[in-house]
Parts: sequence; C-alpha cells; structure tokens
Amino acid sequence: MGEETKSNRNRNTALVLIGAGLFLLLDHTIGFFPILAIILILLGIHRVRSRKERKGYVLIGIGAVILFGDHITIVFSIVLISLGLFFIRSKQVHKDDTYMQKQKLVDSVRLGREPWILRNSSTWYIIGETYIDLSLAILEQKETTVILQGVVGDVDIKVPEDIGVAVTASISFGQIQVANERESGVMNKLIWQSPNYELCDHRVKLVLSYIVGDIKIKVL
Repeated sequence: MGEETKSNRNRNTALVLIGAGLFLLLDHTIGFFPILAIILILLGIHRVRSRKERKGYVLIGIGAVILFGDHITIVFSIVLISLGLFFIRSKQVHKDDTYMQKQKLVDSVRLGREPWILRNSSTWYIIGETYIDLSLAILEQKETTVILQGVVGDVDIKVPEDIGVAVTASISFGQIQVANERESGVMNKLIWQSPNYELCDHRVKLVLSYIVGDIKIKVL
C-alpha cells in the first residue's frame, strides 16, 4: 500500500513539473491570458461531457470572453460569417420565398402556451433562447421547415408523437440531444428522423446551427 501511494505521489509530482514547464514555455510564446482562456474552455467542455452543463457553459463563456476580449475584429468576423451562412442556408433549404425571416442581436422566443400557427421560417441571432412546444401548433402545410441559427443559443423544442420530425443540428461547442440521441463536446453534428416521419399527416424539418449552443429536442 505504501509503495502504491509513493508511486502515485511521484506520478503527480512529475505531471505538475511537466505542466509547469509547458505553461512557462507557452506563456513565453503566446502569453498568459490566451493560455488561461484555452484552459477554461477545455475545462468547460469536460464539464459538459460530465453532464455538468451549466458550469461547463459558464466556463466556456468566460474563456471565450478572455480569448476574444482583445480581438474584437475576430468576434465581428465570426458574427458576419455566421450571418452570411444563415442567408445561404435559408435559400438552399426553403423551397420557395414564402417564408418568414428575421435577424436580431438578442432574442427570446417562447411559443406553445396557447394555440399558434407554425409557418416556414428562418431565425438568426447573436445570443438567444428558443422554447417551442408543438403540441398546440397549428400546421397549415403538410411539411414545414424551420431554421434556427446563431452564435450562442439555447434551444428547447417539444414535439408530439403525431407530428413527424426530421432534425439536422450542428454546433461547434456544446451539446445536442434529440430523443435518445446525444452528442456533446466540440464540432458536433446530429441528423435524426422520427420513425413515423413519412407516415405522418404533418411533418416538420428542423435545421439548427450554432457556434456555442445547447439544443434539446424532446419527442413526447
């Protein structure tokens, strides 16, 4: 038992020495704050993977602010690229021009507490949250396409079993959960379709894309 404890102690000491050496080397080449930001982001990703999502996203957010705080041009570039991709995707996914489109800096969408009409739509925001319950939705078409895209997003969608749903979701950092499927970490993409999709009288296509996000789609 004593030998095992001593071995673990020696291993930990070695890891600390290696870590300290790498830190000093990187600090000399790229600076302290970028290193701190990367460590926080990696720690946040680890927390998300450990199902401690709230703490994980807080750490990722703090790391991103530190990393890009002095690089506003980079942040602005990411926003412009995201918006440009949004316009391209909207044209590609929607079969015609009869869809609603909106772009906002910050947005909060909550639909489903009372009857509402679901139409073809495309929504983009820098930071926002979206809660949609399709249980009370009025579907005027056999197939409806909804695009949700942005930089940072928290999406929660509930779909009743009598509506067929097809999901294409992608995020750079965060997690995606659709029914029993789950992806988390970095550069995730999940494509999912309900088993009864082709047989349903009404179908919904969801196209979701965020740089940092938490996407949850629950099939009731």
